[in-house]
Amino acid sequence: MDDIVDVLVVGGGINGAGIARDAAGRGWSVCLCEQDDLAAHTSSASTKLIHGGLRYLQYGQFSLVRKALRERSVLHRLAPHLVTPTTFLLPHARHLRPAWMLRAGLWLYDHLEHAGPAFPHARRINLRRDPRGEVLQARFRTAFSYADARVDDARLVLLNALDARERGADIRTRTRCEQLIRHRDHWLAVLRQPDGQIARMRVRAVVNATGPWAGNLLERAGMDAPIGLRLVQGSHIVVPRLYAHDSAYLLQQPDQRVVFVIPFEQDYSLIGTTDLDYEGDPARVRIAPDEVAYLCDAVNGWLRAAVRPEHVVWQFSGVRPLLADHHHDAAKVTRDYRLHLDAQQAPLLSVLGGKLTTYRTLAEEAVDQLGTALGRDPPAWTADGPALPGGDGGSVEALLPALQAVYPQQSDALLRDLARRHGTRVRAVLGDAHTQEDLGQHFGAGLYQREVDYLIEHEWVVEPDDLLWRRTHFGLHLDPAQRQDLATYLREGRPTAGATAVHPRRLVD
Repeated sequence: MDDIVDVLVVGGGINGAGIARDAAGRGWSVCLCEQDDLAAHTSSASTKLIHGGLRYLQYGQFSLVRKALRERSVLHRLAPHLVTPTTFLLPHARHLRPAWMLRAGLWLYDHLEHAGPAFPHARRINLRRDPRGEVLQARFRTAFSYADARVDDARLVLLNALDARERGADIRTRTRCEQLIRHRDHWLAVLRQPDGQIARMRVRAVVNATGPWAGNLLERAGMDAPIGLRLVQGSHIVVPRLYAHDSAYLLQQPDQRVVFVIPFEQDYSLIGTTDLDYEGDPARVRIAPDEVAYLCDAVNGWLRAAVRPEHVVWQFSGVRPLLADHHHDAAKVTRDYRLHLDAQQAPLLSVLGGKLTTYRTLAEEAVDQLGTALGRDPPAWTADGPALPGGDGGSVEALLPALQAVYPQQSDALLRDLARRHGTRVRAVLGDAHTQEDLGQHFGAGLYQREVDYLIEHEWVVEPDDLLWRRTHFGLHLDPAQRQDLATYLREGRPTAGATAVHPRRLVD
């Protein structure tokens, strides 16, 4: 315990992983501990968008929207295989909002920040002439098209953690911060390791990036919460794909909310989200039947194809830790963030609020503040720095020709699927596996032993849920017997501490 670490980041969601990466890239010694898996909670339960937040304009949150639009372009550059520019259709219904209001909002959305060719400006669509109008009920004649992006949220967390580790950070999953004891110039952190043993660590500064658990960690440090957090439950459902094209829909609702319908995992459509105040343990959040009904009704008011609760093949909920404000309606609560630095003795920085799209700029501001508190001034680097792991080869379609040249005997479908997850690191995943036989055991739906072993060895996979619902979404594609085969392999084929059976609550059978 003679050594001292510069920064301990508590929390392995998107903000914690982003801060660990930024700090490690500035040459600091960093440890990140997460009590569960990376992105186990809020950061894998988003609507899986990188977007400016069009609806926030109606609440006057122009600064947040501008910041998010700027980050949309940055993240597309950093991870082009993971961040997919997508056209969104916003159908017009006269009784909800007038057309001039939609045009004005989209004009502002386009001009708050220069986006570049990947995100073209909005335009009006005649639904009688555009094939995408066939998805909507015949009474809708006009829509507006605009651009944002989809993302695999859990893998975005994973890439930041990978990059942090490759820059020297110590990433510890399934490691709980039990206690923080403050001294004048350092903290003593008491960590419970995956085997139950206690480890103690001296650190110069602590980052509280525990999301909805931020207040709990401050209690363990003997401190009061600096600002109230409002916990809001957001739920999503996944159904068999509702249409063939690759655009998404933004559907206005009579309660002034919006619901997205987004292409998901090739064969499915993702529908979300809800906004409900939440009380209780964030780890126990579950979608309620009335939320499922709300999302089905939200779609059925617009699309020709009826969506019913029995169509749902997967459902998930997350708890968003939002800044408490004056709004009664949870949907109107700001998605901006606040950083609170307590530097009276050894610094402790708490991350409060935030959204997936703005994680990188949040991390940059957090490390800047810690640098001031610790008397260090290494420059910020992530906005213009190297791509995230696997992101240095462009989009999936740009990667395919080179992968096909190296692995001509592997199917295009497999290479494309691997490129979506791993980018240029597909070669590290496949190695010398040039034939299908080289891939090892086939667990089903294109998941092979070669990738499973890679995920275990390089991406902190321990339990089946880590692989089925976060590193990948094979939980949607494998049947119960195949999922059990994978669980057995993790437990016995690859002896891994802590492996358990598949969580049945994650899939709707």
